[in-house]
Amino acid sequence: MFEIEIMKDFNNPESITQKDIFFFWLPLALTWLMMSIEGPYLSALIARLPEAKINLAAYGISFSLAMIFEAPVIMMMSASVALSKDYTSYLQLKKFNFRINLLLTLLLICFNIPSVFYFVTERLIGLPENVSLLAHQSTIALIPFPASIGFRRFYQGILIRNSKTKFIALGTVVRLAAMSLTAFFLFLFGKISGALVGGISLSAGVISEAIFVRVVCSSVLKRLKSEQNFSVLKEKQINQKIIFKFYFPLALTSLLTIGIQPFVTFFVGQSRMPLESFAVLPVITSFVFIFRAIGLSYQEVVVALIGNRFENLKALSFFALKVSLFLVLILGSIAFSVLSDIWLKDISGLSEQLSNFSKLPLQIMSFFPALTVLISFQRAVLVKSGNTKSITLGTSIEFATIVLLMLFFIHGTNFWGAISATIAFVMGRIFACLYLMIPSYFSIKTYAEKK
Repeated sequence: MFEIEIMKDFNNPESITQKDIFFFWLPLALTWLMMSIEGPYLSALIARLPEAKINLAAYGISFSLAMIFEAPVIMMMSASVALSKDYTSYLQLKKFNFRINLLLTLLLICFNIPSVFYFVTERLIGLPENVSLLAHQSTIALIPFPASIGFRRFYQGILIRNSKTKFIALGTVVRLAAMSLTAFFLFLFGKISGALVGGISLSAGVISEAIFVRVVCSSVLKRLKSEQNFSVLKEKQINQKIIFKFYFPLALTSLLTIGIQPFVTFFVGQSRMPLESFAVLPVITSFVFIFRAIGLSYQEVVVALIGNRFENLKALSFFALKVSLFLVLILGSIAFSVLSDIWLKDISGLSEQLSNFSKLPLQIMSFFPALTVLISFQRAVLVKSGNTKSITLGTSIEFATIVLLMLFFIHGTNFWGAISATIAFVMGRIFACLYLMIPSYFSIKTYAEKK
């Protein structure tokens, strides 16, 4: 249904409509929304197993470590949408993807060597022995995680480029189903720790999704292969050097984005009311992420649909504006009303004191999803134009702004840790978006003038 409706000439500015964009984007938005419940779902299951407290802590540590190793492949989907123009490009990008996945897997295996792992977790992080042991078991189970993510995001990009976005949402259903079946089987019949249940279940889910995406991508690859002899290549042929130059800034961007969190955690620990801040920040950020996920899903949509000369820029900009207003309206209506009590107290289980403590940080973050839509749009324009270095610089500005503001709030004000962190997050994103307006404008101007 979706691919029938949108298989139009997107290089014709008169062909694309808001309805086309909506049906192209909807499966991607649903995919991100489904992924946003994955973490709370597994945590709820682990919480019902023996020694829940230390197992939840151990799984949280192992998942955070796996995310660091996953970071370099997060942008593989955007790269695949932008670069997989024909079968030759696909083969070159496939080789690059295989190499980076292999490297990350080997690095994660080396990290799991006991002397290395326990030095990091016990000596550097300061985890107790029992938590560190459980985290090690879970991290070993997550060794396939980074490569599986890199593999499936590569093929998801090809599906997006060829207007088959519904299969991406179906892939996420497969992932959640495989994860759930594995988790429930281990929950009912296994005699292993909750942290290990989480690690095995998550790996089973991402492996299943990667296999599914590769299978449904077969028809697209066959068509690309059959067309390779008939295509006239007007652009410079892609190679590993070109791909590396294009992709390295994107990988660095993801590493910087994930690297922000440990710094914020450290600063919150030095601020006023640190325990209360640590208790409420995960609740606030996980709730806001549900709305941010909608914005994150828009980046690949813009890369795929904007056109070779940015013919569809106006339609995509208008759609982004509507999505931003919708997100601000919905999240703001919750954050600035009694509805916040329902989420914070009744659903999240916070006490009356912590619920009241959470309201102002949630209100501050209520504008963040709109900024996510904006930066996703800007990054998409830069990816399409090949100016990936500006994306990294924008993220560096965001990183630096957050660190400087946290230092100022801790030493120069009496703000609580949660207030300081949420203001820093919002201001960091605002400064990043302001900077990215400059290279985005010149990219749009350059491509709009192409003949």
